[in-house]
Amino acid sequence: MNYLIVNEGFAQRTIRAGGEGMGSVMNRGGGSGAQNSEEMQQDSIIYTSKYIRYTNLKILKEGTQTRPIDTTVNNFQNYSPIHKFDKPTIGLGSAGIAYREMLFNPSKVIGFDAGFHSLDAYKLTQDSIKFFRARTPFTELYYVNGRIQEQTFKVIHTQNVKPNLNVGAMYNRLSAEGFYVNQKADHLNAALFAWYESPNKRYNIVSDVIFNTIKAGENGSTTNDSLFRDDPIDKIAVPVRLKALGGNRPMQTWRQTQFFFKQFYYIGRMDSIPDTEASAKILPTQRVSHALTYTKDRYKFYRNEEDVFGAFPTLPSQSFTETNDSTRVSNLRNEFNYSFYLRGRALSFIKNELKLDLGLQNDIYSYEQLAYKENFTNTSLKAALAYRFSDKVILEADLNQVAQGKHAGDFLYEANSSFLLSKSVGRIILGAYLQNKSPEQMFERVNYQYHSWDKNFDRSKITNLSFLYENPKYKFTTKAEYFLVNNYLYFKETSSAKQISPEQSGTNINLIKITLAKDFKMGRFNLNNYLVYQKTDFQDILRTPEIYSYNSFFYATKFFKVLTTNIGFDLRFNTPFKAPAYAINVGQFYNDSAALEYSTYPVVDLFIRATLKRANLFLKYDYVNQGMLSTGYYTVRGYPMQDKLLKFGVSWKFYN
Repeated sequence: MNYLIVNEGFAQRTIRAGGEGMGSVMNRGGGSGAQNSEEMQQDSIIYTSKYIRYTNLKILKEGTQTRPIDTTVNNFQNYSPIHKFDKPTIGLGSAGIAYREMLFNPSKVIGFDAGFHSLDAYKLTQDSIKFFRARTPFTELYYVNGRIQEQTFKVIHTQNVKPNLNVGAMYNRLSAEGFYVNQKADHLNAALFAWYESPNKRYNIVSDVIFNTIKAGENGSTTNDSLFRDDPIDKIAVPVRLKALGGNRPMQTWRQTQFFFKQFYYIGRMDSIPDTEASAKILPTQRVSHALTYTKDRYKFYRNEEDVFGAFPTLPSQSFTETNDSTRVSNLRNEFNYSFYLRGRALSFIKNELKLDLGLQNDIYSYEQLAYKENFTNTSLKAALAYRFSDKVILEADLNQVAQGKHAGDFLYEANSSFLLSKSVGRIILGAYLQNKSPEQMFERVNYQYHSWDKNFDRSKITNLSFLYENPKYKFTTKAEYFLVNNYLYFKETSSAKQISPEQSGTNINLIKITLAKDFKMGRFNLNNYLVYQKTDFQDILRTPEIYSYNSFFYATKFFKVLTTNIGFDLRFNTPFKAPAYAINVGQFYNDSAALEYSTYPVVDLFIRATLKRANLFLKYDYVNQGMLSTGYYTVRGYPMQDKLLKFGVSWKFYN
């Protein structure tokens, strides 16, 4: 019998080498013989979370493998997609409406991009879909209540209808009235998904259908730009620029339907890592795969009221009461991949392992914006190469090039090298990438009621160098990045108030970004820290703070021997920076001519989070320090952020 050892992070695990006969070693219906015996005595099984495992597209890149579901309460109180400690955002002041990332974090997408991103975080995507392997039916209910200002409900159910076939569904709903008139958000996300694996484990299919309906209110900002200097009043009584209700309510509506189907087949020898938890990790030596994706998107802005308070630009000799701007995009994508893995059959550890991925991707697009229509294609070539010199050194390179079509010439080249110094000293990762990217469609052509342009810009180029050091033993991570950006694109206000136009910087932009994360623990007291420092000579263009920090302090204990509890607070702070403005009907943040730099103060959230058997709970008071250092704050011009708010959340998992 042949074995080999694979390094996973800092650990080594034994692989059993197999071929066609490995199905007799790991029967997918029950795993080991002990598990088969266990299944014959169903009445005696006590199902726990270890019987519910999942995978996703990223995990499946290396072979058939699963992860256990997360049952911890780590950062459970930071549930909002725009309230992540390591990805802070600025926005229009309430859950479910437009936002923008606070820190400089350029997208690595190449090829076609419609340019609508102010509501992306609220959509279900392929990266967020999990495919399960459940030995018992699994259901999770999730609910957050922040009074009428914000309510979130999620449910997911999955089960194995056959030992090698799992199906499931998920449903998400966000309903938020906000604090001011016309901040209403009503989001619906739903998905159906399935995972099939053949009895001999060589053939896999993952498939899903995703539905997204995102409805975000638009009020054009408050008419009072110095709201927090005046005597406090009920926020719902504060005048806003757009206040129509009912069917005339000004609103962004995004709709997306996406169908995804991927199949892959393993050729030749297969190696496996037995897993005592529930399943095994299967590593192919060759693999072919095909993925089919069809996506339909519609972006629409509607309003039906007079613009009395100047929410929109003034157009000469024209006055509109109704606006109905929309853009439609459909995409049919076919992707073919071949993967080759070269590794020994019996080694104390993998001294030399080679991995090669080759891919071909074809995209067919249909783009429609009011009377303008365009059909085009892109064909991309992909390649990835990874070489392991030992269990301590890994080299990786990825290439993605649009070789033919409308955006031919776009590319993303990326390389990383990882060096494990020792388990106690830690790991160093050196990285670099070079990106050549066509302008987003929104920058080059718009034909909307208040904004219209037809331009041609050069491709944006980004060169990035990075150094990362991590030491899990001491819970310490630091990363230094250097960005060189050529032909940076952004929106800028023209000489006419609130009229915007795309601009391309003719000067190279340099930015240094240093990130530091360190967790401390002293007995039951815990302090988690995250700090980002950014330095650039182009703050007027990028509009991002120089310093951002997040600190979470909590006391961990257990009540009544069963209620694992954390009691503490989160503190967020960023240095002042010139706040961007927001163009309503195009849904874009822009640099206004008379920029404001708002004062900034720490924002403190008080929380209690706990675990009771299969339920996680939290009680949270957002912005509990309002009225102490400040009565409120802004991050986008004219849009006050939310007031203090008490929230309650619960996640309850059912395994049988």
